[in-house]
Amino acid sequence: MRSPRECSNDPEAWPERAGTEPGAEAVRQISATLKAALAERGWSLRRVAAASGVNRQAVANLLAGDSWPDIATVARLAAALDADLWPTATGTDRSVGH
Repeated sequence: MRSPRECSNDPEAWPERAGTEPGAEAVRQISATLKAALAERGWSLRRVAAASGVNRQAVANLLAGDSWPDIATVARLAAALDADLWPTATGTDRSVGH
């Protein structure tokens, strides 16, 4: 299975440039929001790992777009950072054909 980064339109621009594949776009948004939250708080990967209970390497893989995080991982990171990491939209127009 390809990673979210590999599914994006421009893997070298991860996570700054939006993509069109809905799953990869959702992970890209989570990654970008997580990156910004860590920078805003001045938190390291070790600190967020300790605060969230999520393995440091799992956090690094999410930030790099190398893994497909599960809901529990995103929820634990969001709770630890007190941040809304959930994607707002994935580029899919649900009104088409309905």
